Amino acid sequence: MFRNSIFPTRNFYPLVLLSLLLFSCNSSSREGVDETQFAGYWYQGKAEINVFDLQQSRYGEVRPGKAVMIFVTEDFSKKKQVKLDNPEENASDAQKVMKLNMTRDFVTGIYPYHTMLSVFTPVYEEVYSPKVTASVTEWCGQSFTQLNFKRGNYQVKQFSYFESEGDGESKMSAMPEDELFNRIRLNPELVQTGNQLLIPSLIFQRFAHIQLKPENASIAKRDLPNNQTEVVVEYAGIGRRLSIQFEKFFPYEILSFEETWTREDGKKETTTATRTHMKMSEYWKQNGSEFEPLRKELGL
Repeated sequence: MFRNSIFPTRNFYPLVLLSLLLFSCNSSSREGVDETQFAGYWYQGKAEINVFDLQQSRYGEVRPGKAVMIFVTEDFSKKKQVKLDNPEENASDAQKVMKLNMTRDFVTGIYPYHTMLSVFTPVYEEVYSPKVTASVTEWCGQSFTQLNFKRGNYQVKQFSYFESEGDGESKMSAMPEDELFNRIRLNPELVQTGNQLLIPSLIFQRFAHIQLKPENASIAKRDLPNNQTEVVVEYAGIGRRLSIQFEKFFPYEILSFEETWTREDGKKETTTATRTHMKMSEYWKQNGSEFEPLRKELGL
């Protein structure tokens, strides 16, 4: 409902002014990002919360759960690759990014799984996401992966309680698959089709226990009924297929996604997520116990 509102929040105009000042300092901008349209939706001072019914394949069975995608814009430090606390005092270091925080929660038998993915993608610069992180926690232990783009490569750090996947560092140069969600939200035209190298989903890599490295992938787009579009990513070498369905027109809301992994033995594991709720919210201000009933409005 917010995209059609003619009454911006009281924080709207200062945010737009700041964003335009930062934009004017950039030497290049992404084609296809309409500043007026983009600012009217994404610079309200709110985040977009999307809740999905999750059917997660794990250990040969499909587990019901919830996935949440939170999209929000923020000012990011180019030097430190963290959120800027005072962007107005560090304009030369500020980089406007689209941030995706995505969680998955489901149960395997007696014990729960919780995953979190964070992707920070520049709104205006034609560069890869400066930072991507992912974590998996469950009763057996936890693992964490961080990608930082520096000097033309991703500096990769991986930590895990598994001996075979223990602490390690590496370098690689390719676009992260996880960045595709943010590119769709900026403008689906930023998703290039055809064959290219991608770094597979960090969560998938942890679940599949395969080596993290760039893989050959094929990306295709096609129109669907009801003003929807689909992006499909296929990796022949690792048997992974990802499809993302989203609204054809701005703000390109993501409606569902599906992951299929064909294992070496030919068995297929399919995970699906279908959106059930969406809300624009200043959720970081709603951390008191009196706000807990709001979770019901989101189907949580």
